[in-house]
Amino acid sequence: MADDDLHDDAELFRAAIGRVRPAPAVPERPAAPRPRPRARMGERDEAAALSEFRLAMDEELAGAGDVLSYRAGVLPTTTFQRLKRGELSAQEELDLHGLTATQAQSLLREFLADARRHGVGCVRIIHGKGRRAGELDSSGAPILKNLVDRLLRQRADVLGFHSAPPAQGGTGAVVVLLAKR
Repeated sequence: MADDDLHDDAELFRAAIGRVRPAPAVPERPAAPRPRPRARMGERDEAAALSEFRLAMDEELAGAGDVLSYRAGVLPTTTFQRLKRGELSAQEELDLHGLTATQAQSLLREFLADARRHGVGCVRIIHGKGRRAGELDSSGAPILKNLVDRLLRQRADVLGFHSAPPAQGGTGAVVVLLAKR
């Protein structure tokens, strides 16, 4: 009799819950996300352009006593003449002595961005003349001086620059005019 009670209870339970369907299998873990696509051709083009740019710049490296000078077309000639005569005073100064080229480049970019962010219009960058052995490249040109020259010429926010007057560092420093924010 107990067997009939169990059978009746099972029938009653099935009738109460209705039709049963099997539960779906446990889903698989999602696959690891695919790596972001890289523009390999663009990276190669950038590297080639940078290499070509460096080669072009190496042909006209500045020497220890050479004056650095640059004027963007938007800078009035009269203002540039005042810069050359040393009539404009720097509001901030950065000294790159003793740094490697990589450190100097990073610090210079950060300094210029910070100066522009704070509305500084004129800065002095001391790069040194490059007369010591560790400050020269294989061709005998001053590393930091040429790095500063190249980097400043590439920046859109640099209106002009000129080697500092002798009392402010001469050819071992450069005074830079920056565009307003």
